[in-house]
Order: sequence, then C-alpha cells, then structure tokens
Amino acid sequence: MVLTVTLNPLLEHRLYFNDVKYQTVNRSYRESFSAGGKGINVSRQLNKINIKNQAATFIGGNNGKLFRSILASEGIELIPISSKQDLRSASLIINESEKSLTTFFSPDKQIPEDESADLMNKLDKMIQNCSTVVFSGSSPSQYTDIIFSYGIELANKYDKISILDTYGKHLSNSIEASPTIIHNTKQEIEYSFGISLSDENEIRDYLNLLYKKGIKLAFITDGGNPVYASKFDFHYKCTPQEIVVLDATGSGDSFTAGLTYGMEQALVFEDFFKLSVALASANASKWETSSISLEDAEKLLPLIKIEPIGKKMKILDDSPTI
Repeated sequence: MVLTVTLNPLLEHRLYFNDVKYQTVNRSYRESFSAGGKGINVSRQLNKINIKNQAATFIGGNNGKLFRSILASEGIELIPISSKQDLRSASLIINESEKSLTTFFSPDKQIPEDESADLMNKLDKMIQNCSTVVFSGSSPSQYTDIIFSYGIELANKYDKISILDTYGKHLSNSIEASPTIIHNTKQEIEYSFGISLSDENEIRDYLNLLYKKGIKLAFITDGGNPVYASKFDFHYKCTPQEIVVLDATGSGDSFTAGLTYGMEQALVFEDFFKLSVALASANASKWETSSISLEDAEKLLPLIKIEPIGKKMKILDDSPTI
C-alpha cells in the first residue's frame, strides 16, 4: 500500500474554448472540475497503473465537498484531514485553436498550527500501515513546513521507503531528513536554493551533495531536456523521446508515480527510470492530468535511452570457471 501526502490540494475548474479573443466576452463549449495537487495527481496516476494507494490531504469548505466527491468518483481512497479553510482553487483556460493552457490560481490557504498538528499526529499510524510514502507538492503555511521532514523521519524509523517531490523553503529540511528517493525539476532546485544548474558538472555536484545527505536515488527533470539521476554515487543521463506537448501539468507527478511503481514492483533501476520518463512524456501529450495507462507508457520505452556518466559501475563476472 502506498500513502501520498498532499499539503496544498487544489480544485481545478477547466473551461474549454475553440478560440479565445481577448478584451471581450468568451463562452466555453465545455467545462469540467478535477481534483489537483501534486500528491493527488500521483495517486490518480498510481490508480491508472494499478498500484493500491491512499491519499492524505486537508479538506474543507464548499470546494472541499466537491473535491471529495471527485476523488470518490475516480476511486481515489481519501484520508481526509479536516480544515476550516476552504480548499484553494484554480481556473484553467484551454484554447483549442492555439493548443494552449492558461492557469489562474487563488491564494494558498494558510493552514493553522492545530490542523497541521492533526495531520502529524495521524502520520505515525498511516506510515506504519504503508510500504511506500510519497511526500509531494508545496507547503501553504509556516505550520505545514515541518510536516514532510517529520514524515520522512517516521518513514526511516519504521523502515519504509519515502519519496520526496517538493520545493520552496522547506525543501532543505526535508532533504536533511534523508528521504530514500528525491525528485525535483531543475527549476525547483534553482528557485529553492538560489543556485545554478546550468551545466552537467553543476548537476552532478548537486547529485553528489544529495548522496552525502543519505539519499539513495535522486532524479532531476527539465521538461523535454535530458533527465539526470543518481543511484548512490553513480550518475546517469536519460534522453526522452520528442513529443508534441499539449499540457505538461502533472508530468512531474506521473514521473514520481513511475518511481513509486518501481519500488512497489521491485523493478531494476533502469526499468523504472525509463517507465517514469515514459509516463511523464505521455502525460505532457494529453490534456488530462496524470491519467496514463501502463500500456500507453510502455509503447514509448524503446525510444528512451539511458547512459551512465562519470564513474562507471564495475560488473563482477560470477560465471562458473573450470
């Protein structure tokens, strides 16, 4: 069983237009509501690739009621943490003629100290009952900033796999807690730490830093550019296949779901690395968020190449000898 933890869930309202004309009235031909937030997207993608999971997140207000009903309709098993705050929302404008998407977010909801403490109190039992826990997404308030690092420490205490995919000022403390696996975009790292990852040497230095922090596997994505990864102190580069991008929203979350799938299925490193890249690429080619089937992802696997960079792993010859 996988547990996903989302601190900043989102109710999405999507409006679809054949064409958008500015500074005038536009009428959509279709609308839809969906449940968002990075950890929620991971749960949705895990459902699509048949990995049983539960999603823990804050729920409150009228938006929260609709959000809960959407999760139920998708078959996402929710562990709700009650909040007095109405769920944040976003309006997404999809312009079919230009194949473009524009998003307008409401302000983050300031989760208070008592609600953050409620989630932390429940995390202990939740993590004991799972095999892998995914901490994903941004932190909306100062009181939620400590939740991911606390949860990672619990996962280490109970010998559970922890996967971290977050950014912002709480990223540093989360890293110090030593998650098993970490995934970030290049831009998230540069934004969170004010550093440059402009070339391969800088990226490899950062991967080495993560290894010294006790992180076993690390992945750095950058849109359609090469993905860099470390397995202990060995480094790899993966070149994704070229695709026509419609909406990259949730591609990082589909990537994280691929890593989670690999842990749950005990796949070898190269196989789940390729699968994660395939899920992310396939997601970017569709309007729907984190809803890629395993079959669709597997079609892309032959087009994805992984190569070691830097130090090479020694292969031991254990074949029988006379």
